[in-house]
Amino acid sequence: MKILVAVDGSTYTKRMLAYLAAHDEWLGSAHQYTVVHAVPAVPPRAAAVLDKDVLKSYYDDEAEKVLKTIRSFFGKQKIQAEFVSKVGPAADVIASLANKGKFDLLMLGSHGHSSLGNLVMGSVATKVMAHCTAPVLLVR
Repeated sequence: MKILVAVDGSTYTKRMLAYLAAHDEWLGSAHQYTVVHAVPAVPPRAAAVLDKDVLKSYYDDEAEKVLKTIRSFFGKQKIQAEFVSKVGPAADVIASLANKGKFDLLMLGSHGHSSLGNLVMGSVATKVMAHCTAPVLLVR
């Protein structure tokens, strides 16, 4: 099974990884894992005055801050995974990769806001579910 694991380094990501580790049916060498992290884009005006190499280095550093601990988790579990970071809004990045990669399952942690909270604040999980064709497993 091809599984896309969306991470942001939050406590909700940690809960999702704990769930993954606690369920043998999800964690194992029988699955192919891709871990994705969306790095928020630098505002266009600021990006316009930065050197492209400096900007790329910034994005790489920001992604590595999150992916380092996730790599460690998969390493401790002795599970191979591909790690991907992309720049852009999290919901768009995750849904696009899930659809283009033809994943069998998308796993992500969720804050668990109420419907009113989602209406006012929006929700990455809600937007991903609306635009993703793969089944989504939300861990709260």
